[in-house]
Amino acid sequence: MEKYDLIVIGAGPGGYPAAIRAAQLGASVAIVEKEALGGTCLNWGCIPTKTLIASAALYGHMRHAQALGVSVEKASFDYTAIIQHKNQVVAKLRGGIAQLLKANGVTVFEGQAAFMTRNRLTIQRSGKESVALEAARIIIATGSSAVLPAFLPKAASVVESRAFLDRTDLPARLIVLGGGVIGCELACMAAQLGAQVTIVEILDDILVMLDADLRADARRYMETQLKIRILTGKPLEQIKAGAQGVKGQVAGEPVEAELLLAAVGRQPVTENLALDKAGLKPNAKGYIGVNAAGQTPSAGIYAIGDVNGGPQLAHAATAQGLLAAEHAVGPRRILRAQVVPSCIFTAPEIATVGLSEQEAKQQNRAVKTGKFHFAALGKAVASGETTGFVKWIADAETDQLLGAAAIGAHATELIATAVTAVQAELTAAEFARTIQAHPTLSEAWMEAAHAVHAQCIHAPPRRRKSDDR
Repeated sequence: MEKYDLIVIGAGPGGYPAAIRAAQLGASVAIVEKEALGGTCLNWGCIPTKTLIASAALYGHMRHAQALGVSVEKASFDYTAIIQHKNQVVAKLRGGIAQLLKANGVTVFEGQAAFMTRNRLTIQRSGKESVALEAARIIIATGSSAVLPAFLPKAASVVESRAFLDRTDLPARLIVLGGGVIGCELACMAAQLGAQVTIVEILDDILVMLDADLRADARRYMETQLKIRILTGKPLEQIKAGAQGVKGQVAGEPVEAELLLAAVGRQPVTENLALDKAGLKPNAKGYIGVNAAGQTPSAGIYAIGDVNGGPQLAHAATAQGLLAAEHAVGPRRILRAQVVPSCIFTAPEIATVGLSEQEAKQQNRAVKTGKFHFAALGKAVASGETTGFVKWIADAETDQLLGAAAIGAHATELIATAVTAVQAELTAAEFARTIQAHPTLSEAWMEAAHAVHAQCIHAPPRRRKSDDR
């Protein structure tokens, strides 16, 4: 029986930062990973997806470079080479995690962890004898996995996101089942590389978690610029799949492709953990309940990231991991609510933080908004990136910035400014008085803050009701 101060189960974006932070605080730490360091995010999620998207976006820029006076003759791509680049990126970052864990004195075990008791684990290792570990504190960071619905036929032409990312060829025609974040990101990537893409979403629109104005801009661009066929409000039915591809119908309209990508959600990974032996029982959806510090009802056990039912975001898992590690082995910080940004790497990019307009409406909160379109921004016009806008959501009485959204080029980078402002509880008036460098895309935030009070310099004034006579 090997003993540690803390054991972390899962070496994804929540688990390995938790292990490193605990080691920094002087704890003896072990981390258990059944597949690959970095977890889903690094190996089959965030990083490989964004690597493919970067290649697709570059190809798209090359094809449209003439609009900026640049001629690129015979722009082409090699999808196999793109996949090789993706694999190299993943391997490099995975190696970096191994070095960080080693440098911080964290012991790594490869294998499947299962609880023996509340503070004891057995690790089943491939080709090796199992090993037993003990610790006063244990953090569960096992993440989630893609769901492949039972109604879909079992065939090589039907895959979920992980299998799609492992393919070395890009289908000429692709059906994406699900208009959420993963489905729309991969649909945009494939379409930018020339694939004929159809998205089928049973809900009334794609990306339904977003405000209507964001959804409208995203859908318009995807349909008109990327030529993605988007079918919403009806299910995909009469599905047949085989070696030659996939066929189906949506409200009587035929859809056909070489490959169907199912992107309809994820489920927590808790099987094989023997949670009952630790006194834990997941809820009906399989998630492990926790408090604000990540503590489960079982003393000394924490659960972080996708497995606890919170935001399924790598950076949220990291923040939870650091907090849980500090709570478990170090000086406990004062808990303060943190805002968590969300980034969608579609074309165009979308990012949000804090309260949305539709959430405010659901909460019966009075808010005011300020919006500024990139089409009126000098840097955006100069670079030919005029699609989209930024938007503030502010409290109608206090003027405090409650949330923000951006859609357009580099939106996933621009949101960092809004995250800081919302976390700092600035008002729209305070932000409007900040000086933003010119010419930059970041100026849009200042303009939008002015727009909250109808004082925007580079946009025409809002029409008053009296003007409608």
